[in-house]
Order: sequence, then C-alpha cells, then structure tokens
Amino acid sequence: MKRIILSWLLGLVALTFQAQNQNYRQDNPKGTYTNPIFPGDYPDPSILRDGEDFYMVHSSFEYYPGLLIWHSTDLINWEPITNALNTYVGSVWAPDLVKYEDKYYIYFPASDTNYVIVADDIKGPWSKPKELKITMIDPGHITDKDGNRFLYFSSGSYVPLSKDGLTVTGEPKHVYDGWEIPREWSIECFCMEGPKLFKRGEYYYLTVAEGGTAGPATGHMVISARSKSPLGPWENAPHNPILRTQSVDEPWWSMGHATIFDDGQDNWYMLFHGYEKDFYNMGRQTMLVPVEWTKDGWYRIPDNISVNKPIKLPNLENELKSSFSLSDSFQGPDLNPQWSFFKESNSERFQFANQGLEIQGKGNSVAGCSPLLTMPSNHSYTADVELEIEGDATGGLVLFYNERAFSGILADKSNALANLRGWQFTTEANVIKRHVYLRLKNTNNLVDMYYSLNGTDWVKIENSFDASAYHHNVLSGFMALRIGLCSMGEGQVRFKNFVYTPLD
Repeated sequence: MKRIILSWLLGLVALTFQAQNQNYRQDNPKGTYTNPIFPGDYPDPSILRDGEDFYMVHSSFEYYPGLLIWHSTDLINWEPITNALNTYVGSVWAPDLVKYEDKYYIYFPASDTNYVIVADDIKGPWSKPKELKITMIDPGHITDKDGNRFLYFSSGSYVPLSKDGLTVTGEPKHVYDGWEIPREWSIECFCMEGPKLFKRGEYYYLTVAEGGTAGPATGHMVISARSKSPLGPWENAPHNPILRTQSVDEPWWSMGHATIFDDGQDNWYMLFHGYEKDFYNMGRQTMLVPVEWTKDGWYRIPDNISVNKPIKLPNLENELKSSFSLSDSFQGPDLNPQWSFFKESNSERFQFANQGLEIQGKGNSVAGCSPLLTMPSNHSYTADVELEIEGDATGGLVLFYNERAFSGILADKSNALANLRGWQFTTEANVIKRHVYLRLKNTNNLVDMYYSLNGTDWVKIENSFDASAYHHNVLSGFMALRIGLCSMGEGQVRFKNFVYTPLD
C-alpha cells in the first residue's frame, strides 16, 4: 500500500500533491493523476485562473497566519506563495478568491460577519481585513455584463457591492431556494452552502453544496442551477446532484462544496472536497475531476470518470521548480508557510535565533499554549524535532485537534512527559538535561512516542494512543489532526530540525 503524495526531501523539484490512496490498490499509469490533489485538511477550495496561472485558497478556521494561497500552472503541482491573513478575526470559513480589474480580493466569513482583504499583487502585501457588516456565510462573488459586483451567500441571497468591492451597498435579496433533497436520503441537514458562480455563453451558473458538510457519508453533494441573469431566477439542473457519495463502501465520503472553472483552453473542471473513509481526522481533502457540457448547456461529470480512479492529466505545462518541504530547519528569517498558530496571531511571541525557532512559553497546558501547527499529508509518518528548554518551560510534540482533544510527548528540563487526552504525567524521570529529541510515529492512527538524547538512539515510552476519533463528527469544529509544537510555562523552548518522513 503506497500513498505517493510528494517528495519531501529538500532540493527535489515540484511539490506534487498527487496521491495513491490506501483504500484502493492501483498503479498510477503514466499521464494520469489520482485524487486528492491536496491530501490533508484543505477544505472549501476556491480557485482563480489568472491567465495561465492558477491560485487556490481554502478555509483556514482557527489557524493563523491564515488563508494560505497556493500557485500552480498545471492544476496538479502546487506550491505555497503567501498567507494572506495575519490579523486574528476568529474562525475563517469558506473564502472566495477573485480578481476584479487589476486587484485581487478574498471574501470570507468569520465571527458571524464577513470580511474582505485586497492586494495589488497576489503575492501580497494583502490589506488588513475590512468588515462588510453583513451576516450569512460563504460569500461567492459575481459580476454582470456591466461590471456591477454582487456577493451571494449560503442562504440563497445576494447583496450588491461597491465598485471597489469593499462596501455592501444594499439589502440582501433572496433569489434561490436550492434543490429539494429526497426525504429518504441520509443527510446531515439541508444546509445549503458554498455558492460559487461563473458565466458561460448566455448563462450564469450557480453551484452550491447541500446535505451537510460532515455527518453521514452520503450527505454532502454538489447542486447546479443556471440563469440568464446573475440575479436569477434560477433553474435547477435536471440531473442534480452533480456529485454525491452513494454508499459508505466508497473511499471518499461527504463530497461537495464545488467550484467549476476552465483552464483557458475550453477544458472544464470541478474542484471540491471530501472526507476519506477511515481517515476523517485528516479533514476535508481537495479533489479535482473534469466536467463536460451537454447539448442543452448543463455541466456533468463524464461517465468514464471516477473520483477514485486514475484520471488523465490536464494538458497544461508544469513550470514549477519548488523545494518546498514540511521538514524545516527553522533558519528563518520568516515562518515557513506550512506553519500556523492555533487561535493566535502574535509575531512577537517567537523569533529565529541560535540556529532555531524560539517560542515563548504560554499557559500551563497543551490546551492553553497555542501550539504551532502543520498538516501531515500521509496516513503513516514520523515527525521528529529537537528541543532546548530554557527556564521553567515545557516543550512538546503533539497531535492536536483543538484545545479539548490532543495527545503527545512533552519534556521539561529533566523529565519526559506523556499527555494522553489531557491527562499528563511523567513517564521517564530525570533523563533530560534541557536538551532532547522527540518523535511521534503515526501508523494508520496508532501513535507511538519516543525521545532521544542524541537524535540517533530512540527510546519508546510505554504510552501510545489511538488518534482515529479526533475528527469533526466526534468533536465538531471543522478542524483536523495536526502536528503541533508546544511551548508552555515560564521560559521558552527552542525548536530545531523538524523532520517529517512519510511511511506509506
């Protein structure tokens, strides 16, 4: 069982998020890709084609800096370019990345309101968030033939925007009720969400998700409607839903939240997310399939295309030359884009010094330390890091869902500590002299913990844990299980040489 996702070693070219899924055995024939194109927690994808370049952003929830923008030229190989959001405004849900005239915009909901950030260059700098002073969620941007701008929301309502896109200029107007889901289907809720709009020919197309983003595997789905006006009335597609998990026997569950786009050569695609069976704790992963157009002007997934099987590569050039890796030597001067703090945006708390990343202690527990997090992309892997403890700080390497759900191995100035679901205790006493290496080995959700005094000879502590239940259907919050670096207590922890190694 191999899950070929990306080459993590420094110096290799092209970050490739192409996966060989464990749930179905197959070779990946030449000239094809397999889903997901973004393994791991990359939900609510929004994509922008800008000439021959593609840019993507996802919901970033409580992870800051947030709204990480990715770049590709072939839709399969992606590299991170910048985090667009550095001001904490709460949990950031489904964004929409758009370009209008010569500026780039990201619209997103957070804390029961909506915000917009804007930039002259996709690489930034991005503005601080401006509140639009309107509730509802999942803004979706569209313009009419005269350049007038509108935002749709999950309620099926829209509002007009000012020409600069920074102000709502009118009251919401409800124009779309969604598609009626058969009552006998097993869904979480009607829960219309994620409106994404585009124009092709004489029609505007509205794509929404329904059925609930988690819950039963068969709940989430992709719904299509069209109108000759961006303001409706909307006609539902005769073959809705466009995509839906039909059975719990399928490897991808709760598929939905789609965006339809073209590659500039009149080839059309659907980008969406889904949970992976048996690996819900990896969050909603980004997937891609081609779509075709019917004679009467509706899009659909071709009969010969399966989300679960190899798909022909897009006929696009790959111009990326990237050495991006989850592994990090922490040489600075900036935090690499794969890292984010939980519920915190405080650049004064850390610095690059003494050949490592120094993080000031915060709180007295993993729950309160706002750990520094990164998202693993494999079912099985090891994560290693070197720690130097200063003062009365405690450092750690954990798997973290939220402040109520985490486990891992920690170290203070003299002891190795286990933390199992918040129950923390000494597991090896008086073995550390302020310097230690920690390791987590995750094998299909069974996690073993190790420490080493020299980085070569590893001691497995007696404690292990099962991480399979650390996911939204159990814990809510729409999070995923991330690798976390903790610094707590009075003092600071210096982290060096984080090494991520896939095992599948």
